[in-house]
Amino acid sequence: MSVMAERGRRGRRWIEHWDPEDPEFWTRTGARVARRNLIFSIFAEHLGFALWSIWSVVVVALPSAGFTFSVDQLFWLVAVPNLLGSALRLPYTFAVPRFGGRNWTAVSALLLLLPVALLVLCVSNPETPFWMFLIAAATAGVGGGNFASSMANISFFYPEARKGFALGLNAAGGNLGVALMQLIIPVVISLGTGVNLAWAGLFYLPFVVAAAICALLYMDNLVEAKSDFRAQIMAARRGHTWVMSFLYIGTFGSFIGFSAALPLLISTQFPAVAGSYFAWIGAAVGSLARPFGGWLADRFGGARVTAWTFLAMGLAALAVVGGLNSGRFEWFLGAFLLLFVTSGIGNGSTYRMIPAIFSARARQEESEGVDRSVAAPRAKREAAAAIGIASAVGAFGGFFVNRGFAVSIAGSGGIESALYGFIVFYGLCLAVTWWCYLRRSVLVSRVPSLAAARV
Repeated sequence: MSVMAERGRRGRRWIEHWDPEDPEFWTRTGARVARRNLIFSIFAEHLGFALWSIWSVVVVALPSAGFTFSVDQLFWLVAVPNLLGSALRLPYTFAVPRFGGRNWTAVSALLLLLPVALLVLCVSNPETPFWMFLIAAATAGVGGGNFASSMANISFFYPEARKGFALGLNAAGGNLGVALMQLIIPVVISLGTGVNLAWAGLFYLPFVVAAAICALLYMDNLVEAKSDFRAQIMAARRGHTWVMSFLYIGTFGSFIGFSAALPLLISTQFPAVAGSYFAWIGAAVGSLARPFGGWLADRFGGARVTAWTFLAMGLAALAVVGGLNSGRFEWFLGAFLLLFVTSGIGNGSTYRMIPAIFSARARQEESEGVDRSVAAPRAKREAAAAIGIASAVGAFGGFFVNRGFAVSIAGSGGIESALYGFIVFYGLCLAVTWWCYLRRSVLVSRVPSLAAARV
């Protein structure tokens, strides 16, 4: 029976039966349908990330366009999208089972029209007050929520054996939205005479509409995609969920925070350099490094890779300080790119740790007499819930990164104090990783199955 035949009374785009774990079903129809949904999910999520971070480029050009905001105010404009984007990630995750993946992808794409419209409105009037800019920038956070719903939706389409690769592609495709936006928009707003900031929003207008239309025409809703509120509650009670959320602040929070801050950092610390024309490289290498982090975690263990990553991030941040003190932009940029690469690797390795941790917990429960048919499925549900919580909490790191830079500049005129603070934080993350997942006493006595879990 074809997938089309399985669409019942709910509507033409609802699939009543979906069993990707059945090899015959997957080969016959499942792979084709899943691939189609993945392609258009990446398209919508890519735009979400682009508009989530678009103020990172806009703020650099605001002074040239006649808006006299302080450096602290400019950093607020790149920080507030992270607040709303982080807060929306959990409700966006639950929206997929409630409304359907296809339907919510279309709706979440259309919601991107709000930050586009407000951006155009604000920059078109030189008398626009700062509070209006702040509201407009905050609404860009709806793009941050798209990641959670997109990942949740695609996870339902793929079998366990292929889920990691599919989710990796989905995440990397979304993250690259930041890099491409930072590459394209500086060129777009400089076309013609003067600075045309309204074009930054207008450029994405047709793509947003196209993403919504494509979702309606080519994506599907799965009846079997259901949220598990009990799993969410149980995951929230697990200490591992909050440990991993803390570590994800260090990895993803650094990636999205540095992505938003780098154009403004270059323009304030190296005024003679056209920062917007270089900043996109950081987000690009960080996005491309994410799948590599997952691969390394599969090969050497997520906790080991994550620990080494935090060590490398601390050293990279120290190298950025060296670049600032030397006054050499190429040193500064090269060190920052290393910081992006290591944060990207950490994104992949921390995500890989979560299912491994919950799987190890299930094996320990089995050794204590719990039936495998109960322990294993429960572990999968709780791991999925923990990933959703960690993705929401981790994204708040982007806000703290940008406010850290702003406070540092206000206090000393430079960003060295913020970087030293980040180095201390990465050291703390390294210590937490070692204490919770690499200590021999933990592996041998507290959670014996972790030793074999490649956590």
